[in-house]
Amino acid sequence: MLFTEPTFLFLFLPILLALYFAPAIARGAHRIVHGAYGNWLLLVASVIFYAKGGGAFTWLMLGSIAFNYWMAIAVDRARATSEAAATRSVAFAVAANLAVLGVFKYANFFADNVNTLFLALRAQPIVVPRVLLPIGISFFSFHAISYVIDVYRRDATAQKSPVHAALYLLLFPQLIAGPIIRYRDIADQLASRRVTIDDFAWGVHRFVIGLAKKVLIANIVAAPADAIFALPAAQISTGHAWLAIVCYTFQIYFDFSGYSDMAIGLGRMFGFRFPENFRWPYVATSVQGFWRRWHLSLSTWFRDYLYIPLGGNRVSRGRQYGNLVAVFFLCGLWHGASWNFVIWGLWHGAFLVAERVVTRRGAGEHRSPINNQSSIINHQSSIPVVSWPIWPHVYTMAVVMIGWVFFRADTLAGAVSFLAALAGWTTAAPTPYTVGWYLTPELWLALGAAAIGSTPWVPALAARLARDDDRSPLARALPLVNTAVLATLLFASILQLAARTYNPFIYFRF
Repeated sequence: MLFTEPTFLFLFLPILLALYFAPAIARGAHRIVHGAYGNWLLLVASVIFYAKGGGAFTWLMLGSIAFNYWMAIAVDRARATSEAAATRSVAFAVAANLAVLGVFKYANFFADNVNTLFLALRAQPIVVPRVLLPIGISFFSFHAISYVIDVYRRDATAQKSPVHAALYLLLFPQLIAGPIIRYRDIADQLASRRVTIDDFAWGVHRFVIGLAKKVLIANIVAAPADAIFALPAAQISTGHAWLAIVCYTFQIYFDFSGYSDMAIGLGRMFGFRFPENFRWPYVATSVQGFWRRWHLSLSTWFRDYLYIPLGGNRVSRGRQYGNLVAVFFLCGLWHGASWNFVIWGLWHGAFLVAERVVTRRGAGEHRSPINNQSSIINHQSSIPVVSWPIWPHVYTMAVVMIGWVFFRADTLAGAVSFLAALAGWTTAAPTPYTVGWYLTPELWLALGAAAIGSTPWVPALAARLARDDDRSPLARALPLVNTAVLATLLFASILQLAARTYNPFIYFRF
């Protein structure tokens, strides 16, 4: 079920909120503390939420939850008696989760590549039926793996309540596309959580912002991006290529960060505090900086469960570089069973290595280039425009946008042809769909909003105004202006949803 579907917005969510807060409303309370009732309600709602789109794969999800619930308990018990037994248990749990992910996500990719080799050798190809990809399998697999490993590392205690364990893995706001939440960060909230009016209002605010990012920006810039990428390579001019990649660069950010905003907002409405997943990645001035701001829950996962176990920054410089490339090779493969995604991951890994080779800064040599929370600009921070290094930013965006070509193109040949058009190395055939045909007033407005919204300047300005003297007219009017803006964004988003049928979430396919 999409967060932007009318079924979710006007049926599922209102009914769930009414049932969730019914006890507090009946008592006339201004805050509510939820335990067993709230957890059972959210668990049932989450199963319904997944089943609407997941269908029969819901049983796979429930089976995965049951398996990891028992394996975490087994690992916890084994730690008390035998380290070797605990190691075997956690290795089996991780291998089983990866096997399920491999069968559903990579079986056809593996078979296709093996058959290509067999064709060259004139051997009989292997026949593998086409396997459908369960919605969100990569995200719930990574949740499960991190849970069992954290129990093994004693960073968490195995959850004895099957309801709490199932709710952690199945909680609907973060089920399909994250953020990837650590069990230790949410364990206390599963047992008991408090929702105040301020929490609920903050959650609504964040949800509306995410809805507007998705509907008013991502969906609009997606139309020309998809149309141009679908053109025959011979018809894509340099102007077409640049318009498409600019649109896609904004689409993927506002699509995914909008989903994360809605997930974080929904979580707060129900008393959960989810971690931030994006920190203005398009203002980064290095590829390292980009990965400290983009999809934080995933990059942190790779850091903690792959990069550091491989040795992190404690090994020789050559090993560090090799580990970085390996991590981003797997990061690309995680996103999709395609050589395009592998190349995208290796592209970023190569530039991370190159930046470390060039800089070799003393402080930088001892911290992970994958993620560093201390270097992230938060929602209240501002960027000094005058001293902002322009050329490093241009370099970073060029690397990121070239990488997005491999991420978006359907085939490797298509990506190479598109890059040739970007570089102006091709002569496009005549087409009635000129660049100007795509540049509608609506698209110009969306691109302008995207350019402003991908920077922290507006939140920084609002935070500065909020710090002004409360007696100033501007400071007193700020809450009213904020409410009016949110109401306008919500109304405009609903109008767009009613008028358009195109409404995908990019990261659902991962």
